[in-house]
Amino acid sequence: MSYAIVRNEKLTRAEINGKGTHNDRKAKNHTNKDIDPTRTHLNYYIKKNELTYTKEFDKYIKENNIQGHLRSNSIIMCQMAFTSDQAFFDKIGEKETKRYFDECYNFICNYKNLGEKNIISAVVHLDEGAPHLHLMFVPVVHTKDKDGKEIEKICARDFWKGRDSYRKLQDAYFNHVKSKGFDLERGMFVEDTGRKHYSVEEYKKITNYENTKKILKEMKLELPEVPDINDISKFSIKRDEKILKKIIKPQNDLIKELYKDNLALNKELSKQAKVVDEAVKYQKERDKIIADNKELHNTVKHLEHEYKKKSNHLDIDFNNRKRELEEEFEEKAFNLEYGYKGKYRKLEKENNHLHKIIDKFYETVERFIDWVCYRFGIGESKELVKKFEDETHTFIDPKQQLKHEEREKEWDLEL
Repeated sequence: MSYAIVRNEKLTRAEINGKGTHNDRKAKNHTNKDIDPTRTHLNYYIKKNELTYTKEFDKYIKENNIQGHLRSNSIIMCQMAFTSDQAFFDKIGEKETKRYFDECYNFICNYKNLGEKNIISAVVHLDEGAPHLHLMFVPVVHTKDKDGKEIEKICARDFWKGRDSYRKLQDAYFNHVKSKGFDLERGMFVEDTGRKHYSVEEYKKITNYENTKKILKEMKLELPEVPDINDISKFSIKRDEKILKKIIKPQNDLIKELYKDNLALNKELSKQAKVVDEAVKYQKERDKIIADNKELHNTVKHLEHEYKKKSNHLDIDFNNRKRELEEEFEEKAFNLEYGYKGKYRKLEKENNHLHKIIDKFYETVERFIDWVCYRFGIGESKELVKKFEDETHTFIDPKQQLKHEEREKEWDLEL
């Protein structure tokens, strides 16, 4: 099982530039032989420092108005190293490795309300043993001055206050990466292991599998040379034949037997070494397949998420379009109804006007008939009207006339 490893170092002003030279790979000739220059281009920054660590610190102090007096031996920065063993990173693959270090960075941004502005640099090294993240930050604490005013001051002692401060760091860090889906175990407590706190360099050696493998590969079995019996005989010619036969000869035979056993053991060890190499090869292939499978699984989950998101968007678009059509229909229905009402009012107005004209026509006709009867001495107007209707079969009242014409049409159809 792989472990979640985090290590912290407290650094003075005199120490931080040396860390910067190493972290930024500024040295022309690396004293650390674990660094592979052909892979240095793979290193990347999560947050890059533009200046040296000391200049970045001075710039940080000026821009943030940090309170407090700093001595030459004051702790002004801390360096955290995040890593695990090589097997863990081989297993999860490149994308998940990047996400792992991004989560380490996010963890420190939020740890003890530190804030991203107090992080000076964060660089991931992929050219030196197992992948690891170097994160430089200023140990700022949020407190109050004597007047009760809120201030920020640099104080590593208060930031790491308490004998169990590192235990709390380990717990919080482990819980964070575990919650993000990384299958790691929490590092064992120092009380259980009895080990001292290791420096960052020592942690690199612990996780440096390639260097360990190289040392094991270069180890050789040293077999003793077998003495020649003739050489021994030269020194024993003058000795008693009994000593030669009873002591030297049996010892020589025993040495030869041991030599044969050593040769057989050496052959067996060579076979076992090949078996181990094959096992390592197959393990790497297995880990790669698992990593690819996990990455494929993540891709499928991502596609499912995208499908659901697009499906939701389609539903939203459909509902929006439906709502738009309903609103458009309601608007058209309203416009039609409003138009019909307008036409109805217009027709009603025209109808009223026609009624007035007809009424006025009745009145005018009656007055005309009365005038004709009076003017020509015909007599009563009612008699004149009745006579007109009887002789012409035409009614003065248009309603009666219409009814009369309709009856005539019906009679014609019946005939």
